[in-house]
Amino acid sequence: MPWKKANKELISLLDKLMWDYNCDRRQMFGSPTFFANGWMFTGVHEDTIILRLSEADRKEISSQFNEVKPFTPMGRVMKDYVAVPVAVAGQETSLKQWMGRSFAYTKSLPPKIAKRPAVKKPTRNPQN
Repeated sequence: MPWKKANKELISLLDKLMWDYNCDRRQMFGSPTFFANGWMFTGVHEDTIILRLSEADRKEISSQFNEVKPFTPMGRVMKDYVAVPVAVAGQETSLKQWMGRSFAYTKSLPPKIAKRPAVKKPTRNPQN
């Protein structure tokens, strides 16, 4: 399936909602994503908002909205994440509730330790 640019309305909506959260904004999947404790908790991917949720919350949101599916970029399911389509994201009150659950769940995880960059091995100089 060809890659699609992120939905600009969802980007604006997410940027507006993030004022309530102490988080970092980064680019991922060619779109804005938001991190807490070093972990991604939400973002925009094509025509969906992605949320990191506990297993119980993933089951609940999926039973509440048939359109919500596991987040599967590039054909591989990302554990703990769901994709919330435009139709559901447009219900701002409900989206705020799920955003709060996503943030709380992510903040409950131990802080992610940043990986140190790989040390480059010196190359041999054939003249020495």
